[in-house]
Amino acid sequence: MKCRMGIFLPLMFAILGVFGEQSPVRSKYEEYFQDDTLRIDYFHIGDAKEEWGTVDRFFGQKGWAGSIVHLVDSRQIGHCAAKVFDAGTERLIFSKSYNTYFGEYQTTAEARRGEKRTFHETVLIPFPKKKIVLVIETRDSANRYRPLLRKEIDPALSRINREALCSDVKIFEVLKTGPPHEKVDLVLVAEGYTREQENKFAADLERVRDAFFRQEPFRRFRPAFNIWGVFKPSAESGVDEPDRGIFRNTAVQSSFDSLGLDRYLLTEDNRSLRDVTSCVPCDIPVILVNHSRYGGGGIYNFYCIFSVDSPVYDYLFLHEFGHAFAGLADEYFTSTVAYNEFYPAEIEPQEPNITALLDPGNVKWKEWLSPRIPIPTPWGKAEYEKTDREFQKKKGEIDQKIATLAREGNREREILNLNGEIQALSQKKEEALRRFFLINRYRGEVGAFEGAGYTSQGLYRPTLDCLMFSLGIKPYCRVCEEAIAQTIAEYGP
Repeated sequence: MKCRMGIFLPLMFAILGVFGEQSPVRSKYEEYFQDDTLRIDYFHIGDAKEEWGTVDRFFGQKGWAGSIVHLVDSRQIGHCAAKVFDAGTERLIFSKSYNTYFGEYQTTAEARRGEKRTFHETVLIPFPKKKIVLVIETRDSANRYRPLLRKEIDPALSRINREALCSDVKIFEVLKTGPPHEKVDLVLVAEGYTREQENKFAADLERVRDAFFRQEPFRRFRPAFNIWGVFKPSAESGVDEPDRGIFRNTAVQSSFDSLGLDRYLLTEDNRSLRDVTSCVPCDIPVILVNHSRYGGGGIYNFYCIFSVDSPVYDYLFLHEFGHAFAGLADEYFTSTVAYNEFYPAEIEPQEPNITALLDPGNVKWKEWLSPRIPIPTPWGKAEYEKTDREFQKKKGEIDQKIATLAREGNREREILNLNGEIQALSQKKEEALRRFFLINRYRGEVGAFEGAGYTSQGLYRPTLDCLMFSLGIKPYCRVCEEAIAQTIAEYGP
């Protein structure tokens, strides 16, 4: 794929530190912050209609991993936003947008019935030198930010916990290319590895690192990243599988069957995750789950998680990282999900790679549209949908059989055979879709293809296929690559 000179080359120069002169913005960082981190833990409570936030605890952590130049979030695509104001001047001095587990829960049937739940969340900001006002906001159904929590924080008076939280943690320096302020610091967290499996974790770190840098645009931007591994041994190997009656005692308490979806792998133990990642500079936590079952999840500016021994671990990692790092949306629309109307009708989504196409003459990614391509773009959606839904139905039936056998116990051989059936079924579907994509008139073009964001009608994606659309190792589309490149630039000098 050719890069646009106006986007990729300046980003590359900035990321590699070619522009070494001190920016005027940097003096603002030094005026308002010291080179440490203030961690604000809080509780997010509510259902589909109501929500509240309340502060849990403050932690002071050594070093600040983020940029000291790009202090205010220029993209603002998250469902939530943390904004920091200087208490004396009311000037906005830092902001970060992000998504949350609570935000996903809000769209479930349980939340719509009024079942209130509490989730633990964390905001990291540079440590203030003087009194600040922290405001956490969430979007309403019309995508407008509104206040969730407001807290005045005086660092001289607040009860800030500075205890060491890194007991029984081993740190691996997987890749070091420069200072944390100028790099994206990924922290790969061991989950479900026992003490005896430390060597396996070390080998998995290298395997995941190599998969990451085989993929564009990460290969091109390798010098923009630092990668750390943190190993805190789990009491048991694997993770929870509630649908199969399996529960494990692990470092950050991850679980399949999150929000009732068998393949959705997440953790609700945010506090343990943040304790472990406090041991090293951290911009994005990536949880490596010691398991072979297909599963993963990615929440924007929150964390990424995937099963490292799945046959398609590299796809899982790269797909979920697209969510967690660049705020990319799922472009598929046929798979079962836990959400209901995740994207409200007639509201333009914030994510850069899907659109409601409310103004067909002014497409969100109009800079990259292929010349003279029809908008919306015809692509044989009905044929694709029939093939994929048939696969999803058959796979779902086999998954239910596996869950039943697992709960009965001592049925490993039968489960192994059924997993083989799923792999064979997947390969057959992928081959059928490969042929479908190969002969499509608009393969490789950028247009507006209907079917995205879990919705068959009314939402559109940029290209026929993309790593955010269908399973398999393949490129991100041009629009997704641009979004990733712009995100990388926000961490640079």
